[in-house]
Amino acid sequence: MTISSNVISSDRVEGTTVYNPAGDKLGSIDDLMIDKLSGQVRYAVLEFGGFLGMGTDRYPIPWSMLKYDTSQDGYVVPLDKATLEGAPRYADTSVPDYDDNYTSTVNKYYGF
Repeated sequence: MTISSNVISSDRVEGTTVYNPAGDKLGSIDDLMIDKLSGQVRYAVLEFGGFLGMGTDRYPIPWSMLKYDTSQDGYVVPLDKATLEGAPRYADTSVPDYDDNYTSTVNKYYGF
């Protein structure tokens, strides 16, 4: 299916595969975190690790780091698995409050 505009439904983003620049699959987008005041997507929450969806962690990645690659039909982030493994994360059963302290931790990790 060809995308004919720059707008996409969150349903189509969730589940999209995320790769690193080398083409290695890192995981898939599980959720989007949207700024309530600006309406802009602040983070894509990457599902990574585990086996068959069990024991996976969620890694919030600043939305600005993701670039859509039509040839891979997925997003590319400038991260390798080792960097991602050290990133802030949480279990799907314990979603943190995205308060100033938490977002500061995530942003500092990624150099923002």
